Amino acid sequence: MVNPGDSIPTVELEEGGLGNKVNLATEFGDGNGLIIGVPAAFSPTCSDSHIPGYIKHPKIKDAGKVFVVSVNDPFVTNAWGKSLDADKSSGIRFLADSSGAFTRALDLEFPAAAFFGTNRSKRYALVIEGGKVKSANVEPDNIGHDVSSAEKVLG
Repeated sequence: MVNPGDSIPTVELEEGGLGNKVNLATEFGDGNGLIIGVPAAFSPTCSDSHIPGYIKHPKIKDAGKVFVVSVNDPFVTNAWGKSLDADKSSGIRFLADSSGAFTRALDLEFPAAAFFGTNRSKRYALVIEGGKVKSANVEPDNIGHDVSSAEKVLG
């Protein structure tokens, strides 16, 4: 599993549609920010509390670059981002890990076919500092909403 001090995987994700590639290792370089992983776009906890908590948090603008990553296709993550932050005022970017490769590179995949149809990402929030993982806040039950919440991560 991902640990403090680890590098960000150099795996391409997609933003907004097919072909719009984003590499978080490149995006962060030696910068700071957050990578927030969720089991599924549009799922109740993800849409009702987890990501809205970050969007509304008063410290989000000071967090650096912020990305939400979901094992979904880029059309779904794009629509989900628009539904949660229509005017993009939070600055949070929504990325698709369509194949799950980024999630597997972080060793944060869990078997979820019974309720999501395929394997998915554990719920997490990675604090990135100097382009490396400073802290990995991974939900112990994979899908809960405690250690990865905006309140716990941003204060």
